[in-house]
Amino acid sequence: MAQAKYTRIDNKRSPSSYCSTVTIVVFVALCLVGLWMMTSSSVVPVQNVDESQETKSEVKESSEVVEQATDTTNTNARQFEDKQGDLSDDATKEGTSVTSENNADKQEEKLDEKSDEKSPEDTKMENIGSNEGEKKSDSDESNAKSDSNLDNQKSDSDESDKKSDSNESEKKYESNDNEQSDSDEKRNSSGSDESEKKTDDSSETTDNKTEEKVDQSGNQESDESSNEKKTDENTNNQGSNEVFPSVGQTELLNETTTQTGSFSTQAAESKNEKETQKTPEQSTGFNWKVCNVTAGPDYIPCLDNLKAIRNLPSTKHYEHRERQCPQDPPTCLVPLPEGYKRPIEWPKSREKIWYSNVPHTKLAEYKGHQNWVKVTGEYLTFPGGGTQFKHGALHYIDTIQQSVPDLAWGKQTRVILDVGCGVASFGGFLFERDVLAMSFAPKDEHEAQVQFALERGIPAISAVMGTKRLPFPARVFDAVHCARCRVPWHIEGGKLLLELNRVLRPGGLFVWSATPIYQKLPEDVEIWNAMKALTKALCWEVVSITKDKLNGVGIAVYKKPASNECYEQRSENQPSICPDSDDPNAAWNIPLQTCIHKAPVSSTERGSQWPEQWPTRLTKTPFWLSNSDVGVYGKPAPEDFTADYEHWKRVVSKSYLNGLGIQWSNVRNVMDMRSVYGGFAAALKDLNIWVMNVVPVDSPDTLPIIYERGLFGIYHDWCESFSTYPRSYDLLHADHLFSKLKKRCKFEAVVAEVDRILRPEGKLIVRDTSEIINELESLAKSMQWEVRMTYSKDTEGFLCVQKSMWRPKESETVDYAIG
Repeated sequence: MAQAKYTRIDNKRSPSSYCSTVTIVVFVALCLVGLWMMTSSSVVPVQNVDESQETKSEVKESSEVVEQATDTTNTNARQFEDKQGDLSDDATKEGTSVTSENNADKQEEKLDEKSDEKSPEDTKMENIGSNEGEKKSDSDESNAKSDSNLDNQKSDSDESDKKSDSNESEKKYESNDNEQSDSDEKRNSSGSDESEKKTDDSSETTDNKTEEKVDQSGNQESDESSNEKKTDENTNNQGSNEVFPSVGQTELLNETTTQTGSFSTQAAESKNEKETQKTPEQSTGFNWKVCNVTAGPDYIPCLDNLKAIRNLPSTKHYEHRERQCPQDPPTCLVPLPEGYKRPIEWPKSREKIWYSNVPHTKLAEYKGHQNWVKVTGEYLTFPGGGTQFKHGALHYIDTIQQSVPDLAWGKQTRVILDVGCGVASFGGFLFERDVLAMSFAPKDEHEAQVQFALERGIPAISAVMGTKRLPFPARVFDAVHCARCRVPWHIEGGKLLLELNRVLRPGGLFVWSATPIYQKLPEDVEIWNAMKALTKALCWEVVSITKDKLNGVGIAVYKKPASNECYEQRSENQPSICPDSDDPNAAWNIPLQTCIHKAPVSSTERGSQWPEQWPTRLTKTPFWLSNSDVGVYGKPAPEDFTADYEHWKRVVSKSYLNGLGIQWSNVRNVMDMRSVYGGFAAALKDLNIWVMNVVPVDSPDTLPIIYERGLFGIYHDWCESFSTYPRSYDLLHADHLFSKLKKRCKFEAVVAEVDRILRPEGKLIVRDTSEIINELESLAKSMQWEVRMTYSKDTEGFLCVQKSMWRPKESETVDYAIG
């Protein structure tokens, strides 16, 4: 062997020794090949074969799913969207998750490897690891292993070449984080087209991490621990917690950063410190101030416009309790009550709340003997009573059920309207019967009654039956309840009772509990006689008149007719039948009418049939949705309805419940600011929450569909304030709403309204355009909100922020709200 080398160097090979030299070289080569075969069969499988096979199997399966999902997306996904992209492509992309997770793991592994100079053994393992992430033939794998092991057997002179190649490959990898190295491409030249296609898929899905990984960073214990866990896992010291999901997917995906270890970069630390040192005004240029108003922490702009109220020509019909919205909505922030605390969680909140959060005692003094509310140390307690049910709401609810078995709380009767609700104990205890009550009462009629209800976790709004229609569609409530609600139903031709007739479903019940039913005072007798005549003229049937002996009250139950026969047979046409031109569904700032809207005649018209019993009605497509009608997202209405529900089920289950770090046990009052079909609320059905579904007045009128499902909601114009007290909601959800509002509303005023109605530590979830997300994120930071998660890519974005306790030091006097 040594002689052969020496002979080669001297270049003095004799013909007689040439054959022997060749023979020796061949023999040595065969020995090396044998040695390689032995080492490759004994060493490689121990370290990599099991993992490789499992990974290959997963990747193969996920690749097939991705291809399937891509085909489906190309043909169907866009049909789920309206013009603004409200419903994204994720409805047909469930299969990308496994591929994304594998590629995410692969990327993290490579990032760890590139930090150190690679040894021959490291190079071998990297080559094998690269092969694991692709779908390759057996011959390709053999070539890869051969190349890898030959690298380890090279001479000293060849080793420098190897290192040069390795460094070159490393540089190429650094410049293309989401592409395969040149060495991978060479080893797979026989299948380069397929390899290139899979590389593109891998690059895309690596950027678009999966909801399964988000679940790992989501909170399973508390908001605080979730936030710490998320920070540790992603080592992202920027409070925004950026996330990069695919534009086509609506599920939230995992965070992507260039940092994979336990330490952040100096650049990130420095940037974070600079952001911290900035004041909110410096970061956005908007100078927030606190509102200086007479109502103080209880300020409702459209109900506390004192200047407009002073100029009203009359208050006879409660005009001063109706909405009087200022032309220039405020952009200041409402102050917090002194000593404000995080609200007590449901169901404990039904019985007690912090006095410091709603520091009002007049109602306790005035109604304490009726068990409405009492002051107990640092709490306000609610025994569950009311004017008509001093001994508790549950007994009263059962009494009504016993008198009218057909009522069937929680099955036949699911959504009711509670007029003059007080502190809403009736609605609060109906949750135990699976009944959802829309409760309302005027602001300040009894001090803070609706505010008490909302603080307790019971649905309620500030409203009054005055001169305008209630902000609900026609024929949607299964029942209407009035317990000593002090509404003069019988006056002015029964105008107010006719409004109840408008919103009550044909065949629905009116439950009236009031003194005229059981007392014999002259005034009560007069009202009772007037009500008997009026209800007869309305063709309402008396179902039951009973007396609750425990509470000492009477309860009358009436039933609205389901047909027009009675109207046609009346001897007098009073009240008159509304003309066909009168749309009963028109409800935003519409004056009350003294006429009766006819019952639906066609069997395909909404209201002609009772919905399915709860909970079937939640997922059942309303019978009156026709295939000839086009839904909000462009598909036939029934398909559109179903697609919307499937969409939100997927988003909620795969993203919202686990991927945002929200402890949902702390969430009770939720508002969907742009509801469409109510799919978001329907997807949250199994949680112990309620959702106020808002249909903006400039959006398609889908609110009747929401009620048909056994949910409730309200019309609203978001250029004005909502009719609720400050700090009413734990969570606000807005899907492609703000981009619409930006075109016609004062944007900072809308953000100030969001701040007003959201509780401190409450969450805002927004899905919208990238431009809107960026602007909202900037405004949220200016209010010192915590940006828990944000993403912006191409034209779509996502934002989840948490409101803080911060209030500005400067104040702004709102002239029209000063008494």
